[in-house]
Amino acid sequence: MTGPFSATAAVALATTWSITRVGRRKRAMNRLIRALQASSSATCRPASPAEASDAVLAVRRTAWHAPVRTACLEESAAATFLLATRRLSVVWCHGIAADPVRLHAWVQTVDGGPVAEPSSTRAYTPALTIGAHHQHRL
Repeated sequence: MTGPFSATAAVALATTWSITRVGRRKRAMNRLIRALQASSSATCRPASPAEASDAVLAVRRTAWHAPVRTACLEESAAATFLLATRRLSVVWCHGIAADPVRLHAWVQTVDGGPVAEPSSTRAYTPALTIGAHHQHRL
């Protein structure tokens, strides 16, 4: 099964892996945040829920066959990059949940709906969000 984004999902994942693995390890998250901010600044319109879901699922299908670790951080960043190649925006979120303390990364539509996530994602409080800059333009 292939989706409309499957052809570029591998490139988006490779971009994410390169950003996080090239250079000093302790600066990896900073590099990823800067790249997400840059890609979000180039978007023109919000992704529809269907477009966002297609991107997330394409990245997950591709990651299933990847020879390297792929978890929520890599998947969510790659989906954001993938959508940005089409100039579509989502909000990338990095959040925390307590007891026990857990971290999670995901994308949501600009209206706040988590994309292709279980309802348990709502237990996370976003600590950092990137994207949806077009909503703030007048």
